[in-house]
Formats: sequence, C-alpha cells, structure tokens
Amino acid sequence: MAAAKKKSKADKLDVYRRLSEFHSDAHCELDHKNAFELLCATVLSAQSTDVAVNKLTPTLFARYPTAKALAGAKPEDVEALISRIGMFRQKTKSLLSLAAGIVEKHGGEVPRTLAELTQLRGVGRKTANVVLGVAFGTPEGVVVDTHVQRISQRLGWTKNDDPANIEVDLCALLPKTEWDRASHVLIFHGRRICKAIKPDCKACPVNDACPSAGRAEKIGRKPGRTR
Repeated sequence: MAAAKKKSKADKLDVYRRLSEFHSDAHCELDHKNAFELLCATVLSAQSTDVAVNKLTPTLFARYPTAKALAGAKPEDVEALISRIGMFRQKTKSLLSLAAGIVEKHGGEVPRTLAELTQLRGVGRKTANVVLGVAFGTPEGVVVDTHVQRISQRLGWTKNDDPANIEVDLCALLPKTEWDRASHVLIFHGRRICKAIKPDCKACPVNDACPSAGRAEKIGRKPGRTR
C-alpha cells in the first residue's frame, strides 16, 4: 500500500475552512456581559462544564458586578455561591485575588494584554487568551483545551502532546484573524462529533481528509491506567 500523502498547509487550512463552515454557530458558551464577567466565568470553568458555570454566575454577578465589589467580598459568601462546582474553595481564592489585583493595579478594568492578565491569580495563558479573543478581539494565541488538543492531533495538525507546543503549531498554521474562532470551532466539533470516546467519524464533514478517520478513538486521548 502506498504511503499516505503528507498534507500541505493549504490542505489543512481547507479542512479548517470546512469545519468552520459546518460549525458556523461556534462561539464561547460562557454567559457574560463584559470582560470582567468572562474572566471570572473562565476561571470558574476549570475542570467544570460551561453549563454548570452558567447556572452559578447570574447570582454571583448580581451580587458582585464589578472587580471592586468582588474584591471586598467575604470568602465564605463567595464559596456559598459557587459551592456546586469543583474546587470551589480554590476558585474563591482566585476570584478574590484577581479582583483585588484588577482594582489595585488596573483601576478596576480588566487588563488587555497576556502579560498583565497572567499576573492575576488563577489566570493562565489559556484563560487570558479566552478573554483577549472573546472580549477584546485581540488574542495572543490559540486556546488549547482538551477538545482542541485531541482534534488537532487527530487531524494531523500537530505531533505534540504538550498544549504549549500545540498552540505554537496552531498559530503557525492558522492566520491570526482565526486564532480566536478556531478554538471555538474545534471545541464545538469535539463536543458534537469528534468526541474522546466513540467519535462519530461517519458524520464528520471532513472525514475524507482526516488521517485518523475510522480509528480516531485511539488518537489524542490519555492512555488508560494500568492495574
């Protein structure tokens, strides 16, 4: 059997274009009205679902609508509002600390650079780029979550396992104008079709161009534990 032809950058971009058209409704699913709410919601979403976070944030933001208000909150009061999601005590500490940092260092306004955002407690590169891309339209990279990582590997867009290196590969592949949207497209594709377990390759709009079609479940997943 002849070796599979290596996909060119143009081929990969065409696959992305087709995925983007298929998931034309792809967007950030964390409910928010401004950058501050998005930042808090993204911090809360770590190891939690967007659905679970969206059930908590209306009450949280009604009580603490600004960084100044949240910075002055009592930890036990915030914990009570977010206790239905995992790591709520740690996330409470992060919320109070980042709110205080925004007030003390940025006049109460969410900073607009990756360097400034990642100096806030609980805010890593991924969270910062969510805020920069969604709230400000100025991402400094591609958000790489588990869906983005898995699908990038299955599509042959990266040979790396480390999110930081995968981000480098995606930034090199995609035009900067697509850095924000690309993550939402891949996340939607991961949630709807290219799932970690039992991906629906038959329903995939790019199965004709995917090097993992028909065997995708074996790619882009953490190895199972040995007993």
